Amino acid sequence: MRHGDKINNLSRTKSHKRALLSNLACQLIEHKRINTTLAKAKALRVFVEPLITKSKKDNTHNRRLVFSKLQDKDAVTELFGPVSNKVADRPGGYTRIIKLQARMGDAADMAMIELVDFNTIYGKDTPSEEVKKTRRSRRGGKAKAETDNTKATETKSEKAETSEEAVKAEEPKVEEPKPEKPEVEEPQPEEPNVKEEKEEAPKKDDSEKGKEV
Repeated sequence: MRHGDKINNLSRTKSHKRALLSNLACQLIEHKRINTTLAKAKALRVFVEPLITKSKKDNTHNRRLVFSKLQDKDAVTELFGPVSNKVADRPGGYTRIIKLQARMGDAADMAMIELVDFNTIYGKDTPSEEVKKTRRSRRGGKAKAETDNTKATETKSEKAETSEEAVKAEEPKVEEPKPEKPEVEEPQPEEPNVKEEKEEAPKKDDSEKGKEV
């Protein structure tokens, strides 16, 4: 008879249970969030929270006590490093258990256990995307139809504009003919009268001959 037996042995021997909780604690410290059965999550919370409290005082004695429970150097350095710095101001309650959907197959109760200070998914401090608020009217069907029609017309007009721009881009540019300047005839220089000079030359010769005679 198990009257007053509040310790859940998880259907395991003492050594098996100790090894199970040690491995779960190392995974929780490393990943900050794990999924397991609800019974294991509750047993893990009792096992890991005293170790987190010991990590607040970083000395050799506490490191040896924690290592005797975890048997993992990487988990000990992670616990006494980032985890202890993040949990320094919290006076207990370092973990949170959230129930999940039952497991397929045996319908076991599942839960997620996480470190409270490493939550980046939900909560007040997490950044949330602004959601546009829409008005709801009693005539929901007509309003939806009108919005759908307006969206369809906008998409059609956008497609038409894009097609026109594409056609304009594809058309070759035609150069406009430049206006021709009127041709102005340049005045040609007058040629000297060569014949008159030739005629005058022999006359001079005749006069010179007469004088000589």
